[in-house]
Amino acid sequence: MRDPRDIIIRPLVTEKTNDLMAEKKYTFVVRRDANKVEIARAVESLFKVEVESVNTANYKGKLKRMGRFSGHQPSWKKAIVCLTAESKPIELFE
Repeated sequence: MRDPRDIIIRPLVTEKTNDLMAEKKYTFVVRRDANKVEIARAVESLFKVEVESVNTANYKGKLKRMGRFSGHQPSWKKAIVCLTAESKPIELFE
């Protein structure tokens, strides 16, 4: 089993994710090979909360050019974690 700090890379904070926090939904950038069960266990162990559901989305890296040279940004995975009604909010976002 992998360490929970290896699965959750960083929180994703935007205007849309700030609005979702009122509904106890928190957004994280996670490892691309992590599944929903691993993500739920990692959030529960790191933040001491109960997870109700996890939704994930894969994003393909964009093509970037600098003159005649081209490259790609890395692909990444986003996880939206919904907490149960009786669990406390995650203190990282307060």
